[in-house]
Amino acid sequence: MILDLLSGKNSSRVAIRVASGGPSITYGQLQQQVTLLAEELKRLGINPGERVAIALPNGLEAIVALLAASIAGTAAPLNPAYKEDEFRFYLADTSARALIVPASGMAAARQAAADTTMLIETDIDAEGQSRFHPAAHTSTNPRAPQVGPEDIALVLHTSGTTSRPKRVPLSHKNLLVSARNVASTYALNDDDVALCVMPLFHIHGFVASTLATLSSGGTVVVVPRFEPLSFWSTVREHDVTWYSAVPAIHQMLLARTKGTTRPSGSEQLRFIRSCSAALPAAKMLELEERFGVPVVEAYGMTEAAHQMSSNPLTGVRKPGSVGCATGSEIAILDDAGEQLETGRRGEVCIKGPSVFSGYEDNPDANAASFTRGWFRTGDQGFLDDDGYLTLLGRIKELINRGGEKISPREIDEVLMTHPSVSEAVCFAVPDRFYGEKVAAAVVLNKPETETALIRHCRTLLADFKCPSVIHIVEAIPRTPTGKIQRRNVASTIGERGNH
Repeated sequence: MILDLLSGKNSSRVAIRVASGGPSITYGQLQQQVTLLAEELKRLGINPGERVAIALPNGLEAIVALLAASIAGTAAPLNPAYKEDEFRFYLADTSARALIVPASGMAAARQAAADTTMLIETDIDAEGQSRFHPAAHTSTNPRAPQVGPEDIALVLHTSGTTSRPKRVPLSHKNLLVSARNVASTYALNDDDVALCVMPLFHIHGFVASTLATLSSGGTVVVVPRFEPLSFWSTVREHDVTWYSAVPAIHQMLLARTKGTTRPSGSEQLRFIRSCSAALPAAKMLELEERFGVPVVEAYGMTEAAHQMSSNPLTGVRKPGSVGCATGSEIAILDDAGEQLETGRRGEVCIKGPSVFSGYEDNPDANAASFTRGWFRTGDQGFLDDDGYLTLLGRIKELINRGGEKISPREIDEVLMTHPSVSEAVCFAVPDRFYGEKVAAAVVLNKPETETALIRHCRTLLADFKCPSVIHIVEAIPRTPTGKIQRRNVASTIGERGNH
């Protein structure tokens, strides 16, 4: 089970430290707290497999609650920023038996729980001990409930941008394997200190920043939320050696470190990891130049308990690719499910011990998503001769211009090579003649015209791939975890005029 990640570690070593003067706890204390609270949940009536929803900001309480709930029942973390109707939907969809919230606030979540879901409050005492209210009477020598590797530890939802959100159940085995794969990929050890800036209700923050670090015996420094202005002071104060984030966070850090001087604290880093969205090759190189450490792009998704491939930390890193398979098998399949040879474009498919067994209560989605044991990711890509994977975009987001299938990511990359462009996202808009045509939204770092940007594209792309319209915007819409969803951008920006 997940608690196995903590076994064999130096019990006196700091496991989790909350930034900005928050508490720190050792591996011994963390194991004791998780075991105690898992037993409390059991005594409060939580049975194996029952869902315990969690609506907590990043912090020690969130990590302990997630681990305890995954052992007593099944953890179902939710975005604490949800509105009441959203909480009500997710509580009902997961059949949540209980909802863990902070000791104060979270009125929307409390109201959504109402009389149908047990409400459990959590806080931390002066010694850094997480507590539940109401408290169950536990024994002086608590024992964690027994769970097996195939028992479901965590249930998350897909983004639901093109359909109703699907429930993704992840077993203890899925999470253990994925966490250890991440730790192995980057040779994490007990000297490493990870800064967790990703939300813990997201698989990226929970598995890559937290579980992988705990599996290596290192220290997780957790911040309540990402704050670009205090980021480097936090890195310095806590001797951070690496962090993992979405490209949006890397972009914000770059925007606030102009000039050629490295930010104080960056010299402590071993590497920077990027995942959960495409990182343009030009931006990766800029990050490496500005911060002076290797930047490795990885490929992950909820259905695989996060990481599926990564560029290596040592050896050949290929900008624009997401590296080689790490613990999972990767193949490129055609529509009929036949495996394609090297260099051919098709759907990226995966299988392995970290991959989930199927969506809950959704036979239609499972029938469409699995072929001969392979899970279809919905991403288009190709493998090169060295086994490096290049992603071309979501298949449903490919632009079909008169029968020509265009990868929007390819156009993103070209726009990002223009010195005035700091962010770019391309998408399809309707066209009466071709069916669809290419549009783009860009964020500029200095003034430029739409005409000049289109001209730049025409020097590097075939005419049919060039955007017919480019919207210059102040910001590109993102999900709460920093992902760009092209269909959302198309609906919110695509019909507007240029700014």
